[in-house]
Amino acid sequence: MKRRITIAALTAGVLVSAMACSSSGGFGSGSASPAASGASGASAATPNKTPLTLMFGSSGPAETKAVQAAAAAFTKQSGIPVQVIAASNLTQQVAQGFAGNQPPDVFYLDPGTFQNYAKDGVLDAYAPSLPNASGFAPALKAAFTYQGKFECAPKDASTLALYVNTQDWQQAGLGAPPANWDQLKADAAKLTAGGRTGLVIDQTHSGIDEFLYQNGGTVQDSSGKVTLNSPQNVQALTYLKSLLTAGDMKFPSQLDAGYSGQAFGENKAAMDIIGNWENGALSSDYPKIKFKVYPLPAGPSGVHATLSFTNCWGVPTKSKNAAGALALVKFLTTPQQEMTFANAFGVIPSLQSAQSTYTKTYPQFSAFVQELPYAHPDIAIAGATQALTAFDSALAQLASGNPATILQTAQTNLQALTSGT
Repeated sequence: MKRRITIAALTAGVLVSAMACSSSGGFGSGSASPAASGASGASAATPNKTPLTLMFGSSGPAETKAVQAAAAAFTKQSGIPVQVIAASNLTQQVAQGFAGNQPPDVFYLDPGTFQNYAKDGVLDAYAPSLPNASGFAPALKAAFTYQGKFECAPKDASTLALYVNTQDWQQAGLGAPPANWDQLKADAAKLTAGGRTGLVIDQTHSGIDEFLYQNGGTVQDSSGKVTLNSPQNVQALTYLKSLLTAGDMKFPSQLDAGYSGQAFGENKAAMDIIGNWENGALSSDYPKIKFKVYPLPAGPSGVHATLSFTNCWGVPTKSKNAAGALALVKFLTTPQQEMTFANAFGVIPSLQSAQSTYTKTYPQFSAFVQELPYAHPDIAIAGATQALTAFDSALAQLASGNPATILQTAQTNLQALTSGT
């Protein structure tokens, strides 16, 4: 779970090495870099049968088998061999590939690391050339847009939704799911009984920032300026602090759980706000838990908001087979292949046409797709790893902390990274 929602970033030294390797023309035999020519390196290259490497971070055996099967199907169709590499530390191994002048031809890339690579010009901005470029969900395209340009195709999606233990719900005599913050607070209080808390959420910005948006706040404005210290955001954190101090909401660490889904699965909490990656864990690790999934409640003024999480199919600026890499990404981003992945390991397709198929196939999980039109990307600012870690540490102490101080400190740290960009 943490791999899916934690922003990964590279150190400045690795980025410099990666940039130098990419711009030097040391690997591959392509033409001038896309940054110089204005064209996508993949679309401008000449096709050949040179083998490709596809590197990814796997959530488990189901995802690994599905990616291997997709690569095999592409090879059968194109005649281009693909070596599939399940990375043990994806961000580090991709960075090492760049530094060693041999990055993988296609790889999973999270939004935070995307910003780093895009800033240093080591990525092929191929996305506009895809046949389905206009068909990706807007929130997902936004996660992989740099300086106004959509560069990297999102491979799938996750949003945060409300999980409810139906047995606990019925025993508490509750009816419809909470539609707003007041109802969420009241329901959490009723469900807090017998050593069980009403609600558990992740104690990082990736589990909390949806409340900022629901209260009409933002993290960054349209110009890229950080806006964490707004009155709306202070009010949102103050609301969460009230739940914590009342004991009706707890963080996973307070429940001896590694993440919120574990606390929900062990019935230490009756409600949980988490992404659709939880479905597989509940099915395999906690099969006795009966649950339903609902869209998140609206904020005080009726604003609906959630967070979206995704990876894209990263492609370096140069490759021994740039056209082959683009062909592979085209294959992986067809509606049919995206639904194959959804069926195999539960992800939501990134293409809106495939999302419609997903909703019909899995109506019990339709809330995740329903929320995508008002989903906001997780924070993705180049070089923000340390600042976000400090923000998360402060949020974990929200029950005893000052919401305004927490947000102002994060504001200062993150804004320092965006000035001049």
